Amino acid sequence: MTPTRAASRNRLHDSTHRGLTRDGHTIAYTVHGDPAGVPVVVLHGGPGSGSQPGVLRLFDLACMRVVMVDQRGTGASTPRGRLRHNDTQRLIGDLEVIRAELGIARWGVVGGSWGAALALAYAGKHPAAVSDVVLRGLFLTSKREVRRLFVTSRARASRGWRALMHAAECERASSLSSACVRLPAMRHVQANAVASAWRAYESAILVQTSSRASMSRKKRMPGRDDATTAKYRIQAHYLMHGCWLGERRLIALAKRAVAAGVAIRAVHGLRDPVCPPDNLHRLMRAVPAVQGRFVDAGHLASDPRLARALIATIREAFLSR
Repeated sequence: MTPTRAASRNRLHDSTHRGLTRDGHTIAYTVHGDPAGVPVVVLHGGPGSGSQPGVLRLFDLACMRVVMVDQRGTGASTPRGRLRHNDTQRLIGDLEVIRAELGIARWGVVGGSWGAALALAYAGKHPAAVSDVVLRGLFLTSKREVRRLFVTSRARASRGWRALMHAAECERASSLSSACVRLPAMRHVQANAVASAWRAYESAILVQTSSRASMSRKKRMPGRDDATTAKYRIQAHYLMHGCWLGERRLIALAKRAVAAGVAIRAVHGLRDPVCPPDNLHRLMRAVPAVQGRFVDAGHLASDPRLARALIATIREAFLSR
């Protein structure tokens, strides 16, 4: 099914909005599609981005029950940008509580970028709760990837990179990542400036490898100062702590999930400038059971080629039985 046809069918199905309160956080989530359909939870990227409704076009809501969760401090979850009691283990705990609230015995997990890392971590921690995993643009939570974003990729968007260096009051390229992850401790004015420059730099990198359609969707996303700063507060907080994972631990969790019978499929853009294709190669070498597919596309799920591959992979994982 093409993305357009899937979106047309999906408009026929209503959604419900719910909330879960834990540790002073209200975690917002929505449920879409057929209540009796194949259950799947969608994990957004960032960290800090919040759920994107456009992702629903990847699913056939006539026969799927799709749960979209705004992780702590993101999207519609409140307090926005809150860092206290906000870490990977607590996000995993939230997923288990939501699954139990919805009466779901086992569900599939679909995650992109940071959400792909969280999907592997969750499946490794709770394999009995997971049927299958589908990944897009895997982030391995390594220092190597963070350095690539802040240092190696500067040639892709030199103007945006210089603006970020200036906003972070950083003099050496090698210090930029450590300067940016201190965003939560910055004065309000500087934090806003760094968050805005960080967002612009990421967008400038993405635009070079993304289709015109996918970038036009990204430009329509809200860019208010408070929302942008909240997003990058979360992202900085997670990057500062290595997302409480790291590549070796994440791969070990993927191995544990596979050993317990969880099938893992992955789609990755060959021109992904944020999460390099080698990330998926690394996972597949370490965990040969992972079924990987490379596509001539960038990082965003809204890229038409990546979207088509994801739709096919999701159908194969959840609807081909």
